[in-house]
Amino acid sequence: MEQMKGRSLLTWLDFNANEIRSFLELAKTVKAQSRRGELTQRFTGKTIALLFEKRSTRTRCAFETAFGEEGGHPVFLSNQDIQLGAKESLEDTARVLGRMFSAIQFRGFKHSAAETLARYSGVPVYNGLTDDFHPTQALADLMTLEESFGDRGKKKLCYIGDGRNNVARSLLVICAKMGVDCTVIAPESLTPDRALVEKCTALSVASGAKLRFTNNLDEVEGADALYTDVWTSMGEEAKKDEREKLLRPYQVNQALMDKTGRKDTIFLHCLPAVKGEEVTADVIDGPQSRAWDQAENRKHTIKAIMLATL
Repeated sequence: MEQMKGRSLLTWLDFNANEIRSFLELAKTVKAQSRRGELTQRFTGKTIALLFEKRSTRTRCAFETAFGEEGGHPVFLSNQDIQLGAKESLEDTARVLGRMFSAIQFRGFKHSAAETLARYSGVPVYNGLTDDFHPTQALADLMTLEESFGDRGKKKLCYIGDGRNNVARSLLVICAKMGVDCTVIAPESLTPDRALVEKCTALSVASGAKLRFTNNLDEVEGADALYTDVWTSMGEEAKKDEREKLLRPYQVNQALMDKTGRKDTIFLHCLPAVKGEEVTADVIDGPQSRAWDQAENRKHTIKAIMLATL
């Protein structure tokens, strides 16, 4: 883990498969420690600035509790609390925060803002979500998949819905790196951008992952997991009616779960969910759902990331 010290996590494009595997194994260790009720204070004397432009439940709670339980001091800062590129440049904010905190978490809109914080702060910066990527979510997703099916053998994950959003993009990257077959099922207008597809396709050659992009729901056949997200991402509320009309045929319901031909297919969702839109209540609240395990695993994977890099 020594080679991880001081590194930022902005996207999994910056980490190789062995490094991602080490995060996963550490996450499993800290989860087991939590289950046993072990108390550790590995962040004593450390502080983290939690910068939030966008609202959050799981990301905020995961970072705050993971850091606080280890004896560290998390400080929540919204754009109502500090200057985030308003009266002060983001570069100057980064310089100041880097001198006061051990690390920074950023959850906001522009991915370039996370990059600027990492470039000028001098401390590890963690991407809690930007419009481009959501890496901590993807690590929790992979952990949940492995808890259900083990960490050996080929797995197939199908993401259904808006294939351009930060969750779909992050899943593509981590699956391509880790050898998980990933099929994105989306309307043609909502497929991932060509540049990212080309990058991930090149990465998949080494791992053996098969990446597919289609609008055909029959492609869920044989899938270990079906994954979806809300139809309208934060910041795109004006497109809600348009998205609902476009994505209604891509709803994950029991009929689609049955289409996999497997009774052990699991359902994944990054949450929050709009039940009755992208997923029906009987699926997300049913026995095949692992959405709540995913939510818990956000905490364990985030703690692992911070332990490795701090």
